[in-house]
Amino acid sequence: MRYGIFTGGGDVPGLNSTIKAAVYRATDEGHEVIGLRRGWAGLLHLNPADPRTREQLVTPLSRANTRTIDRSGGTFLHTSRTNPGRVSRKGLPDFLRDSYTEPGPDDLFDCTPHVLKVIEHLGLDGLIAIGGDDTLSYAVRLHREGVPIVCVPKTMDNDVHGTDYCIGFSTAVTRSVEFIHSLRTAAGSHERIAVIELFGRYSGETSLISAYLAGVDRAVISEVDFDVDRLVDFLVKDRKSNPSAYAIVTISEGAKPIGGQMHLSGEADAFGHKKLGGVGLYLSGEIEKRSGVSTLYQQVAYLMRSGEPDALDRMVATTYGYLATDLLLKRQSGRMVALRDGKYTTISANVIAEGRKRVDVDELYDIENYRPKVAHLLGKPMFLY
Repeated sequence: MRYGIFTGGGDVPGLNSTIKAAVYRATDEGHEVIGLRRGWAGLLHLNPADPRTREQLVTPLSRANTRTIDRSGGTFLHTSRTNPGRVSRKGLPDFLRDSYTEPGPDDLFDCTPHVLKVIEHLGLDGLIAIGGDDTLSYAVRLHREGVPIVCVPKTMDNDVHGTDYCIGFSTAVTRSVEFIHSLRTAAGSHERIAVIELFGRYSGETSLISAYLAGVDRAVISEVDFDVDRLVDFLVKDRKSNPSAYAIVTISEGAKPIGGQMHLSGEADAFGHKKLGGVGLYLSGEIEKRSGVSTLYQQVAYLMRSGEPDALDRMVATTYGYLATDLLLKRQSGRMVALRDGKYTTISANVIAEGRKRVDVDELYDIENYRPKVAHLLGKPMFLY
């Protein structure tokens, strides 16, 4: 059998561990694995009539060339935010322009027929798709088209529906806590209020858990719109009560003030998302304007997902790689590997599209005071999902 594997969407630490585990498991059973470079873009831009594109976008994988890839972060196969089902005119490969002339809704082209043709051309008997809900939503589309495919959830936001844990989350929290503690010295030295903006479009779990572990004064999450006046008042009082005369608030990039909007910029990507970022800067400005207290604004941003994975992400990523390959070997496609209640399992990939995974605000967040709140610890999973 010949299997393909790829990574899509934002990179996170642990992706290479999944790739390596999948390659080892498949080749041990005598099967072939090829890496598809640049996520879904690799299948979109591969031209069966041009061997050069295959050389550029397809990489045979073996024990030899994956032996050391798990020692670094990022993805060995590279990645992209591409959705072959929603391709803009300027995103169409040149060789497809004569074939795709009539766009669908929103002036976008559905290039799925081409992707299916490429999968057949490559002789793939199955695919392992590693990505977040956007990447995996198209994997579900291909499953419905008859492609044997298995999904592996990754995103540092930890928001793929159907699993308690996604590759990259633990390292993102670890990095965030480290930088929060490091920034205490600057905030304290200058007696400022530090506003630390963390990734998290619709889920505020990274802000919440990082704040919980780092012991910050306040945490703003994507799920709860914040009252600027009340938040500023809290932070001024927090600073005043601190012997070192500083305060810290974490804020999710997707958070917004009551009556306001997300801070978005640029053109929407293939999944309809514009670039997020800047709500922390907005909050910093409001703090200074309303209180006169100087602030320290820091976007942790890509540092959250840079470098090597921590031990937990290595463990989960490696195990997901083995589990995903086992599913293909057993000819069980249309599944996603997952963690539920602390145990590894597999679920129907269709679950991905059934909802959005969000913070359990009632159990984990103090809405009135903008703080983590653990109402009940007994029976909660390790990361308090």
